[in-house]
Amino acid sequence: MNRAVFFIVLLCLFSCKQENDDTSSVLNTDDVLLVIPQGFPEMIFPEGNELTTERWTLGKKLFFEKRLSINNSISCGSCHKPSLAFGDSLAFSPGVFNRPGTRNSPSLANVGYHPYLLKEGSVPTLEMQVLVPIQEHNEFNHNIVDIANELKLDSNYSTMSRLAYNRTLDPFVITRAISNFQRSLVSGNSRFDKYQYQGRTTALSVEERLGMNLFFSKKTNCSSCHGGFNFTNYSFENNGLDSIYVDNGRQRFTNNPADKALFKVPSLRNVGLTAPYMHNGSLSSLSAVVEHYNSGGKNHSNKSALVRPLNLNESEKAELLAFLHSLTDFDFVNDQKWNEKD
Repeated sequence: MNRAVFFIVLLCLFSCKQENDDTSSVLNTDDVLLVIPQGFPEMIFPEGNELTTERWTLGKKLFFEKRLSINNSISCGSCHKPSLAFGDSLAFSPGVFNRPGTRNSPSLANVGYHPYLLKEGSVPTLEMQVLVPIQEHNEFNHNIVDIANELKLDSNYSTMSRLAYNRTLDPFVITRAISNFQRSLVSGNSRFDKYQYQGRTTALSVEERLGMNLFFSKKTNCSSCHGGFNFTNYSFENNGLDSIYVDNGRQRFTNNPADKALFKVPSLRNVGLTAPYMHNGSLSSLSAVVEHYNSGGKNHSNKSALVRPLNLNESEKAELLAFLHSLTDFDFVNDQKWNEKD
């Protein structure tokens, strides 16, 4: 489908209290579905798609539903695995009929906080984003109207849709329910968080604290792009990964040569679990990522001025790596409420 036509279709389709404790805010439904960690802003749910148990449960079921794909072979959860912070371990996750993916699958942890989606930032809401993998040839290669027509014949889905949105299961319900579930994927209880926000001074080792200081220092400038509670400023940058790019990045959306090979800065939360790295999965390990930035990367006309040789010694590289691993939230990835079978 022509990309411009696709986004016109998107726009047409989409025209259609918290309790506080010492460390977090909890949104209570019948079960605790969303905990806002200390230091995090409120999660905003759009009007008409507020979090409820019924919507969350339907969204979770749809997230793991393989009938969203044309040959019933993959679901959202096939490329966004809970045990990997809702990311994948492959450079490119295969789509239907084992078609090769075109970009590395990002983690969905804290995706509800992102101001725009996809690596070129071309989709403004999670509700709209749900349609992208559904219609993409190398992903689900399906039609959401056909999906809705099939699933609404399932009595279980029909009942769940009525309970969640008081309407027959349709494209509106599918996109809202999945995005409702995705907004609950909040991760903020790593050892770094326990040290930084919860006052647990022993949560980080000496090496990890040295790495943290290095991360936030002017020597590395890591936090210039990977700052804030979600370790990203959501900007679009070229980090010198290559001199020539097959993927045009943000230019794919804007058609502006100044945006060539610029990609949205990813969150570093749970980064120790989400190898391989970069938009094309070309760096196999976190240590390779540190080495890339330490080298200053390759030359490119749109390369960020912040990416330059860091001249870190072996001890400093080890400290930085240790800190990055402290951003893993094991409570999040091991939470049984993500279990597909439940």
